[in-house]
Amino acid sequence: MPTEAARLGVDIGGTFTDVVLEIGNARHSTKVLTTYAAPENAIVDGMHQVCAKAGVSPAAISQIIHGTTLATNALIERRGAKTALITTKGFRDVIEMRTESRFEQYDLNLTLPEPLLPRNRRYVVTERMDANGNRLIPLDLQEIEALADELRAAEYESIAVGLLHSYVNDTHERLIAEVLAEKLPGVMVSLSCEVSPQMREYERFNTTIANAYIKPLIKSYLGRLKSRLADEGAACPVFLMHSGGGIMSLESAADFPVRLVESGPAGGAIFAADIAAKHGLDKVLSFDMGGTTAKICLIKDQTPKTARVFEVARTYRFKKGSGMPISIPVIDMVEIGAGGGSIAHVDAMNQIRVGPESAGSEPGPACYGRGGEEPAVTDADLILGKLDPKNFAGGSIPLHPANSEQALTDAVGKTLDMDALEAAFGVAEVVDENMANAARVHAVENGEDLSDYTMIAFGGAAPLHAARLCEKLGVSRCLVPQGAGVGSAIGFLRAPFSFEANRSVFMRLGAFDAAKVKALFADMSDEATRFVRSCDAEAEILRDHKIYMRYAGQGWEIPITLTAQQAENPDVATFQRLFERDYEALFGRAVEGMEMEITVWSVNAYTAQEAAAPLADVTTKQAAQSDNTRPLFDPALAQTVDAAVIARADLPTGHIAQGPALITEDETTVVVPSSREVLTHTDGTLDVRLKETRK
Repeated sequence: MPTEAARLGVDIGGTFTDVVLEIGNARHSTKVLTTYAAPENAIVDGMHQVCAKAGVSPAAISQIIHGTTLATNALIERRGAKTALITTKGFRDVIEMRTESRFEQYDLNLTLPEPLLPRNRRYVVTERMDANGNRLIPLDLQEIEALADELRAAEYESIAVGLLHSYVNDTHERLIAEVLAEKLPGVMVSLSCEVSPQMREYERFNTTIANAYIKPLIKSYLGRLKSRLADEGAACPVFLMHSGGGIMSLESAADFPVRLVESGPAGGAIFAADIAAKHGLDKVLSFDMGGTTAKICLIKDQTPKTARVFEVARTYRFKKGSGMPISIPVIDMVEIGAGGGSIAHVDAMNQIRVGPESAGSEPGPACYGRGGEEPAVTDADLILGKLDPKNFAGGSIPLHPANSEQALTDAVGKTLDMDALEAAFGVAEVVDENMANAARVHAVENGEDLSDYTMIAFGGAAPLHAARLCEKLGVSRCLVPQGAGVGSAIGFLRAPFSFEANRSVFMRLGAFDAAKVKALFADMSDEATRFVRSCDAEAEILRDHKIYMRYAGQGWEIPITLTAQQAENPDVATFQRLFERDYEALFGRAVEGMEMEITVWSVNAYTAQEAAAPLADVTTKQAAQSDNTRPLFDPALAQTVDAAVIARADLPTGHIAQGPALITEDETTVVVPSSREVLTHTDGTLDVRLKETRK
């Protein structure tokens, strides 16, 4: 019986639930189909499978770290609680008016997405704070009590409170919360001053509404999950991955479930950053492709890029501005509806389209034989020879090529006069080009040249498509780590406990108040530290400090990173110098003579993590041998080739396999096209490179 601590990472995706058990240096993993009606069922099933592999009981697990798409899916599918908004009189329609930006400027028939709450669920109160937090119109408690009676009669389950300028002065929001707690004791309340204390009413109100909307659902799920795990013998602490790339307590997640949006993809970025550190890479393109979506993230200096606002449920060709803005700390990534389950069809222009609709796990792609009749990316991959129908998911899910051929022919081939192989080629090329375009745009927006980057691919579908994506992007090298098929779940086990506190306090450098800045950072540091201490009472805590600055008159800010010394001893000249340096790096030049201003302040507290040990170099190299081959369609050559089939376990350190080749394992397959070769590193990572670049 092992004496080392056992930790469990669980990632619920749109198609599969990934479960990873780590005991010391040993790792055991499995993929089970996601059970939508009761997600905890798949978790329990996966937990028992990995415990059986490790030869331990669930009671041996000391810690469970979980990431889920439940919050995201509830927002996308509008499956939240009956929710009301209380806001300042005159601002009832902020979430419907949105901003002046048009995400499709030339569409005369542009239809804006419906707000999360209809107008009859948005209520107003007579009160007003100014931008400096001074009370202009006091709150009338009798009005709030009368409103509480009205809300009780309407039988709301959850209430969001978002008042004008409450991020500066939260007195009125907290008074409303006190009245609601007394008058409506069973109703959940979310305050914008707690959920997202930042400027910009549209983003702040929408974030608070989203939190309130999913709060009853997530709180119920987390309660069921903890109880069910305890019943199965795993009565250990359960933590949740949040969108900012850290871990939070189950209790905090239940209070602020909006921070769970994008929790799974955040785990993937942490996984890629850990691999980048081990391999000494400073510029990495993280590529995570699962059953429903593909996620692309830039990682520089082994740290994923972060942002303060992102969008959920984009409705118009995944264009920025067409979704719900969520104003919370998040790892910055681009996400598109391109996964193994993404459905292909031919549009009115006779063009192949893939996604964003997904077959999920119920019924799944046509090849699953579970009733699905529409072709998915997995069907195309099967026909192209990337997948072994008898050894998919370790043989637990038999695939049916005849179903794939029929679905591709019916949905694509008959319309475009293609056979099943041509249709599969078209579907795969479209989805790969969609992902390549998303990566190009993301790189341009961040001023980066992807040819300098190394790709790290993970997720069940990413190794099938990564090399082709590299060919399209001009990326010469791609790493596929061990455990790539369950990379996000492994990332959960690498993440620190963390919490980021934000404040919107407007300050021009011409009126810089050092004492106020110092007190502000101290207050945020205390808040963030309290959240981290609720997860770990003893670990060393580190802190990152940021400010968001702009020139006066600009509509958005850029993040400026401060050292602890600069935050503790704020100096206007230092802030100005840092802003001008970063602004020039981003836009080419600074602007002379313009006033500068700070809008948002941030402190991220997190537990110290053990530094990744650098890998030993591969000293001896030799050619890998294989007696097995399988027909594989190589899209760069537009023809079928004989690919060597090699089990990953049979490709030890230093062995090199020439493409075309298929490196197989239970959870995924690494496709090595004719233009590439693959080398195994000392940690088991597969290094897929252009043949002429091998050293």
